[in-house]
Amino acid sequence: MERITREWVRRQLPRRRSDGHKGTFGKVYVLGGAVGYTGAPVYAAEAAVRSGAGLVYAGVPGEVYPIVAARCAAAMARPIPRTYKELLAEMAGCDVWVVGPGLGRAARTERTVCSLLGDLEGPVVLDADGINAAAAHIDVLKGRRFPTVLTPHEGEFIRLGGDLSRGREGAAADFAARHGCVLVLKGPETVVADPDGRLLVNTTGNSGMAKGGSGDVLSGMIAALIGQGAPPFAAAACAVWLHGRAGDLCAGRLTEYAMTPLDMIEGLPAAFADLEAGEIS
Repeated sequence: MERITREWVRRQLPRRRSDGHKGTFGKVYVLGGAVGYTGAPVYAAEAAVRSGAGLVYAGVPGEVYPIVAARCAAAMARPIPRTYKELLAEMAGCDVWVVGPGLGRAARTERTVCSLLGDLEGPVVLDADGINAAAAHIDVLKGRRFPTVLTPHEGEFIRLGGDLSRGREGAAADFAARHGCVLVLKGPETVVADPDGRLLVNTTGNSGMAKGGSGDVLSGMIAALIGQGAPPFAAAACAVWLHGRAGDLCAGRLTEYAMTPLDMIEGLPAAFADLEAGEIS
């Protein structure tokens, strides 16, 4: 099996145009948040900014908007509009969408997520409660005309109908092919599978990343790289490697015990700089 290496990421990472502006590097919209889950959309949105996105919005329910707005340093928080039509119109102004971080599991959420998967005309990164919402309507993935990236851990993967009896690599490859999506099966040696049969296994990361919020960071990173022009499979694999590299650098400074997802976001500049410098892991 092929592994994601520093050299592979350096070849695939989208290049920054010297004459670019904020509109050049993608508009990312993160839909998430609920009472008790205000950190998730913040982590996803701020990670997208740290990964090069030109503009990042965090759409959250009105009752948690003040909390999220206060915590977003560079991303722009917005209260979710009251109607689905208004929400779709607002989201349609962006290039790529992260749906699910901390969104909750209400019946209305499930309906909204499935409707968005049918209506959004562009790449969607489906994470956390977005995955949970789609689990009972899995056929909606195959029906999309645009790329979809799913980022489940093993428990979420099983809820989606995934079968791990063939091993992680075989299960990921089969799911991606059957449902026409890029699958990021998280865990030790995260697996990234493409519908066309390509499959990569990650080489970075550590157990200090096994904390709530780390996956939200990853989903924001994937969206940011897609927004900058990377194909979804390459964006997912590059983000997975950089996410793990940021985690490794944080563990070296803070220990695996004490590092947090916020530390990883703050460590992304070092991970990108380390990649460009070509230092040996």
